[in-house]
Amino acid sequence: MINEKLPKIWYGGDYNPEQWEKEDWDEDVRMFKLAGIDVATLNVFSWALIQPDEETYDFEWLDEQIDRLYENGIYTCLATSTAAHPAWMAKKYPDVLRVDYQGRKRKFGGRHNSCPNSPTYRKYAERMADRLGERYKEHPGVLIWHVSNEYGGYCYCDNCADGFRNWLKEKYGSLESLNKAWNTRFWGHTFYEWDEIVPPNELSEEWNGDSTSFQGISLDYRIFQSDSLLECFKIERDVLKKHTPAIPVTTNLMGTYNELDYFKWGREMDVVSWDNYPAYNTPESFTAMRHDLMRGLKSGQPFMLMEQTPSQQNWQPYNSLKRPGVMRLWSYQAVARGADTVMFFQLRRSVGACEKYHGAVIEHVGHENTRVFRETAELGRELTQLSDTLLDARVHAKVAIVFDWENRWATELSSGPSKALDYVNEVHKYYAALFEENIAVDMVGVEEDLSKYDIVFAPVLYMVKSGYADKVRQYVQNGGTFITTFFSGIVNELDLVTTGGYPGELRDILGIWVEEIDALPPEEKNQIVLKKDTGSLAGSYECSLLFDIMHTEGAEVLAEYGSDFYAGTPVITCNSFGQGKAYYVGTCPDQAFLTDFVKTICDEKGVKPLLELPKGVEVTERRKDGRSYFFIMNHNSLKVDFEISEGTDLLTGEELKGITSVEAYGVKIIKR
Repeated sequence: MINEKLPKIWYGGDYNPEQWEKEDWDEDVRMFKLAGIDVATLNVFSWALIQPDEETYDFEWLDEQIDRLYENGIYTCLATSTAAHPAWMAKKYPDVLRVDYQGRKRKFGGRHNSCPNSPTYRKYAERMADRLGERYKEHPGVLIWHVSNEYGGYCYCDNCADGFRNWLKEKYGSLESLNKAWNTRFWGHTFYEWDEIVPPNELSEEWNGDSTSFQGISLDYRIFQSDSLLECFKIERDVLKKHTPAIPVTTNLMGTYNELDYFKWGREMDVVSWDNYPAYNTPESFTAMRHDLMRGLKSGQPFMLMEQTPSQQNWQPYNSLKRPGVMRLWSYQAVARGADTVMFFQLRRSVGACEKYHGAVIEHVGHENTRVFRETAELGRELTQLSDTLLDARVHAKVAIVFDWENRWATELSSGPSKALDYVNEVHKYYAALFEENIAVDMVGVEEDLSKYDIVFAPVLYMVKSGYADKVRQYVQNGGTFITTFFSGIVNELDLVTTGGYPGELRDILGIWVEEIDALPPEEKNQIVLKKDTGSLAGSYECSLLFDIMHTEGAEVLAEYGSDFYAGTPVITCNSFGQGKAYYVGTCPDQAFLTDFVKTICDEKGVKPLLELPKGVEVTERRKDGRSYFFIMNHNSLKVDFEISEGTDLLTGEELKGITSVEAYGVKIIKR
């Protein structure tokens, strides 16, 4: 479990008592206890309050809050406050201010406004973490450390330019190696001195945020900035660990957020935490994929749901409410997929600034007689009832989907073949097909061991990093089933094309050669025509976006194109390789094809759905101590019936067998 001081699913969220008057604090605690809240995140943005000038530190208010909460049975998730530097720091030490993508020096304001390579920022952030660690190292109410908040945002200042050059020296060793890696003879970019290298932004190599003249330069800068922000996290983490080695340290991530390589971050965190903010129309499968991705950052270890809104979120174009039951449903979706906490932003609504219309457990009216509070309190009661039953229970999957941030960046930065190609969207299409079949999935990085999976999907594996083709080769030879798609095997980890024919190092595994890639507007369609019905695959399907024109080199042709000058040429292939098989999907199929394709592959490998359920009903399984816990979650607005052999509903104690039902937006947790 995350911390044995609180052996249950933690329930709580961000609390900002410093924004309220003293007479409100006792009332807050009263309502927290009514709602079953047992964890409050404090001090996320309080740097300026704690440190009003360079030399002064005032922890009196924080002492009072931590003590008050603990005396009332509420633990503290203690943040380090370093997510926004104080105004006095920006005024006295302007090196802490970022330079934006357009090359403009920022003023004080907003948040995440600190340069990650500013010596001033790093010095004072480390000092703050050090003082917090020293002060609260013995406090029984401190449950976990929360470093900064939602790291993100790149900087292009002189400090970052110098840091980038030093990072490049360490990576490449010499300018000769760097020039070769970046292919700088193109457009006369050869560098003869390190200080000739500048950050890639709108003043140099890039435009529109994802277009660049030199993919190698831009890719390296993204890796460098992600590493720089991670270094800031590690500085604070290490000083906290010096004082409190037994207290876990985390920071809140953001699902499929683009700018940081979360697999690297996950390795440096004691427990992964993340903030879940789907829109009213976000597909349930996309939210599920992000939960699974966060679980995958530490090879299946349970994670923290650090933030979600109990009702609405202020920053979306339309601040829609969560319909009755949906907050509970989405909370259990997180738990079902590996969360050992359910926490909110925020516990009490702010009265001013940009988040005053963001939902909260305690609304502006200030009492418990609201729909949101009643739903929150009911969920709190259930989580208390569940106690430690589900803690550290694990999700087991025989199917994996590969997700890699550097591959994503390289795909987005590629100068073609289609501006409509979206890496995350392509990955989600395959995930959604598995989700609809109720097949458990692990989202894995390229360093993950593949041998524990029967099936591995790697959509748009554009970048094949050093050694990864050998890993796939061994996996398939040993009996695994590997599926990849169009625009795969094109470049190496430096974003240099692997010559000798696409898909590069994967060519022998897949048994194909891609001669050309046709890219058409998304509305232009072709057809996938099956040569013979196979499993659930039958007849023909539509495809679009990219169309690989390929030749087989040992692979069996499963389907051909139906039109255009490449009609009758292969589009879907399967290659027997060693004891396993490698499939290639040479175009972007419609969802109907993917549904049938996924079902066919899973049936062939004996990977079965967890349960057969009506459409719109999600099921996951967590296992612990020889028991299985099935979460049945109804995303429909109407009650649905389903059949189960037997089991006990953990929330009601009811013994279930045969036909049972789950209410609209309802949840059942069934022990079997």
